[in-house]
Amino acid sequence: MKENDSNPYIYVIEDEEAISKLVCLYLSKSSMTTKAFFNAEDALTSLETDRKPDLIILDLNLPGMSGFDFLEKFKKEYDASTPVLIVSARDADEDIIKGLGYGADEFVTKPFSPSVLVARVKANLRRQVFNSAKAEESISFGEDYVLLLNSCVLKKGNVKISLSTKEYEVLEFLVKHAGEVLSPERIYTEVWKVQYGDVTAVAVYIQRLRKKIEKDSSKCEFIKTDFGQGYIFSKDTIH
Repeated sequence: MKENDSNPYIYVIEDEEAISKLVCLYLSKSSMTTKAFFNAEDALTSLETDRKPDLIILDLNLPGMSGFDFLEKFKKEYDASTPVLIVSARDADEDIIKGLGYGADEFVTKPFSPSVLVARVKANLRRQVFNSAKAEESISFGEDYVLLLNSCVLKKGNVKISLSTKEYEVLEFLVKHAGEVLSPERIYTEVWKVQYGDVTAVAVYIQRLRKKIEKDSSKCEFIKTDFGQGYIFSKDTIH
């Protein structure tokens, strides 16, 4: 399945192909991008180069490395904050306690309702957005945009907006100076950290940002143009 960088990105680690396909199908219908793995080792390898998943659905009875071993390694060595939902036929109290003790956020027993699983995924993603915004410095603008300054991420609701490093840096500079008219030369000097260069790059990045955050790029709500002077981020949209 082709990835959409604006969709929540979910790893599905499940060795039963029929269950994996069913879970991925229901998640994709809810505008989520999935990547399926039939063993934990492949998922760990993918983490080295892949886009960071927003949530992981994990089976316990996997060939090779067990789900418990993957969970422990992932939480200790990769990312302790990413939600992990265990989906397993193992429903003994000791398994549930062990999974939650290793850092799982929920334990769902098989058989399960795909719709209920999707609802739990959405709830965890919402909680993750809230916790991320609460834990770090953030600036909100518009109805549901949040700029997470520590992690350099822009989100709209619970959906991460795909921005290049330079797109993010330009947006952050504009937002932090909301209400000020910023000349292309000043933006270029402050963001690119050089005094001389191709200042027309600023207009290119402004255009890219408008396409990603404005409802109508011909009638901009956020990044406005002060003709002959530069750009101004609307202070009235900041809250």
